[in-house]
Amino acid sequence: MKAVVWRGVGDIRLEDVAEPSISDPQDAVVQITTSALCGTDLHMVRGTLPGMQPGTVLGHEGVGVVTEVGSQVRNFQPGDRVVIPSTIGCGTCSYCRAGYFAQCDNANPGGKRAGTAFFGGPEATGSFPGLQAERVRVPFANVGLVALPEQVSDEEAILISDIFPTAWFGARLADISPGDTVAVMGCGPVGLFSILSARMQGAGRVLAVDGVRSRLEQARTLHAEVIDYNAEDPVATMVELTGGIGPDRVIDAVGVDAERPKEGPAAQGSSQDDFEAERSRIVPQARPEGRTWIPGDAPSQAAQWAVEAVAKAGTLSIIGVYPPSMTSFPIGAAMNKNLTLKMGNCNHRKYIPELIELVAGGTVDITSVLTQEMPIGDVMEAYRAFDHREPGWTKVAITTA
Repeated sequence: MKAVVWRGVGDIRLEDVAEPSISDPQDAVVQITTSALCGTDLHMVRGTLPGMQPGTVLGHEGVGVVTEVGSQVRNFQPGDRVVIPSTIGCGTCSYCRAGYFAQCDNANPGGKRAGTAFFGGPEATGSFPGLQAERVRVPFANVGLVALPEQVSDEEAILISDIFPTAWFGARLADISPGDTVAVMGCGPVGLFSILSARMQGAGRVLAVDGVRSRLEQARTLHAEVIDYNAEDPVATMVELTGGIGPDRVIDAVGVDAERPKEGPAAQGSSQDDFEAERSRIVPQARPEGRTWIPGDAPSQAAQWAVEAVAKAGTLSIIGVYPPSMTSFPIGAAMNKNLTLKMGNCNHRKYIPELIELVAGGTVDITSVLTQEMPIGDVMEAYRAFDHREPGWTKVAITTA
């Protein structure tokens, strides 16, 4: 079968790989009909999320049809249409029972303290084969699959596999109260869903910060007040727009690969080395030129701006991905502002059923976030355009049917 395979930093390929099979009574095999590209995939491609094992199939977003189930999967059968949560949980440990599926005691083969297990990730997350493939084995399938009603299309369901629940989780972490002003750092797919989620959870105003014009326009269509960090100082603008106070809550939806501005007031004081060290664009199937930037010696630009901008006694929610090697954070500034910091990997299985109901019932229209749909044979082209943030390439679905 065809799958997107990680071979090294800057080197991914569409290859023929072995068919998945049932290896545990709680397994299921799913025929993938739609997968997607995510910014987290780019962390692995660029090398800013280390520990990938050569030969790992990428991807952690999937929708499909069950083709086979193990003897202990009693709630699904071949022919069922399902969405696959990105993070993996057993459903029986104390963490899963409390809703912390991302901290399952049993899913990660590294042991109880190993942390989040997810599809298509580094060795520390379990090295589970990913979902950018024609078929996949799903462990703990009785809880690792969620049934889809007819009213929810594949295009909608693929957005519910990861990015919508991640954004919903981020808004929950932000402790939004009715009328709050919420700032969202980054207008990629998770950032756009963070805007929607903040509104649905009671935000009175939403400010959206990015440097890509097409993404800012998408944020504007969601009625966020957009801030282009290449044209103005984002911190000063957020403070000015909030009467000198700053936003009550900030959601960092970017993570380790946040870019610094290359022009405008916010770029003043940054050196060329800052820009070169930030990261080099990596084209799949080509080795990156120049040095590879491994984070750990400087805080993310998004996190820095968030701490500077947020109101005193405000809340910072971090859902953008940061690797364990990233050890720098403006803790002193955060402490002296009495900030509340909340962060983590999304407990997808907790939120997906609720979000399916919202979409199926017509409460929210989410398909505007999906900008491209391509067959798996064109996935390398999709990775190149997505990596370079080309206009119109905000969220890319990959079809395998």
